[in-house]
Amino acid sequence: MSATQFEIRAGAYFDSVILMQLQKALAALPGVEDAGVVMATPANRDVLLSTGFDLAGIEAKADDLLIIVNGADDAAAQAAIGQVDSLLQRRRATTAQDFRPRSLAAAARNLPAADWVLISVPGRYAAEVADEALELGKHVFLYSDNVSLDDEIKLKTKAAERGLLVMGPDCGTAIINGIGLGFANRVRRGNIGVVAASGTGLQAVTVGVHRRDGGISQAFGTGGRDLKAEVGGRTALQALAYLAADEATSVICLISKPPSAEVAARLLTAARQVSKPVVVNFIGFAPPARQLGNLHFALTLDEAAELAVGLAGDVSAVAEQPEPLNGYLRGLFSGGTLAYEMVLGLQSFLPLKTNVPIRPDQKLADVWHSEGHTIIDMGEDDFTQGRLHPMMDNDLRLRR
Repeated sequence: MSATQFEIRAGAYFDSVILMQLQKALAALPGVEDAGVVMATPANRDVLLSTGFDLAGIEAKADDLLIIVNGADDAAAQAAIGQVDSLLQRRRATTAQDFRPRSLAAAARNLPAADWVLISVPGRYAAEVADEALELGKHVFLYSDNVSLDDEIKLKTKAAERGLLVMGPDCGTAIINGIGLGFANRVRRGNIGVVAASGTGLQAVTVGVHRRDGGISQAFGTGGRDLKAEVGGRTALQALAYLAADEATSVICLISKPPSAEVAARLLTAARQVSKPVVVNFIGFAPPARQLGNLHFALTLDEAAELAVGLAGDVSAVAEQPEPLNGYLRGLFSGGTLAYEMVLGLQSFLPLKTNVPIRPDQKLADVWHSEGHTIIDMGEDDFTQGRLHPMMDNDLRLRR
């Protein structure tokens, strides 16, 4: 008879990669039917409930580590829980290094020529670490999410005053001087620069450019909220100015999830002053024309890549044929821009439900349960609190 055993480690914190690997190691043990290793946030408890775990009597707090195992019998579940420490110790041993700095200042002293600090810590600590990086004179790639809007504005204002750049929070990808940060794809170098308030949008365009024999000079991620009215496009405007002055960049792409009208206008006004072609793809934004001076408006990410390569040189078209649709359409995406683009493309043909609605009637009542034709962005905070982003851990996608 199946049995459940659990362990709560109060206030314990482990890197989310370690938690994912521990969960997979537990699930692979003899007699284990399923395992969960998560920070016990409300969202993660909902995930465990939806996948069949019984949480009755488990009084874990959001800052606690919850380890739970469903076993074929009580002995198997108990045995698995008993191996947690040895599995964690094995993981620590395989990642041991000769030197592991205990502070950001120590890391900077050890590598003084480094220009960038990459930050991936729990959101409640991220702003403080990013501020320290700026004090050290470093640019910041802020992968962490769940950072307050006020902290984002303060960090980006401080960075601009010091001639530094903050990409993020919740910035998942960038390509700087040919080096990929975060979820970057391996693409050739070239003369097309990208500024994107969308990680998946940046990836789609840079890969689209590569497939058409073009190349990327720089690709800046801004974080998904940068083009919100409150933030004002601070990072996007800085990155645009850099690419405008960059001799290695001849064409610029601006990519975003639905921006605020005010910030979109500000960014387009700045782009009009650039003496280079600028390709614009703002999901959900109705362009005034297909071309306005040096601005070239693309309706899709694929078209943005094609336009950019065409403006930079020869176009090598990649044709794709649509597949016929039967039954309900269910889309599970690992990033918001692709989900938005799908909603925009389908809303005229299908009644959609989604967690990234464009219209109020499209809002999905419960993100954990699909209704009819459903589009889900699994990179939203509901799915990433205390868990890896789905591009690194697709467990929730597979379960759904």
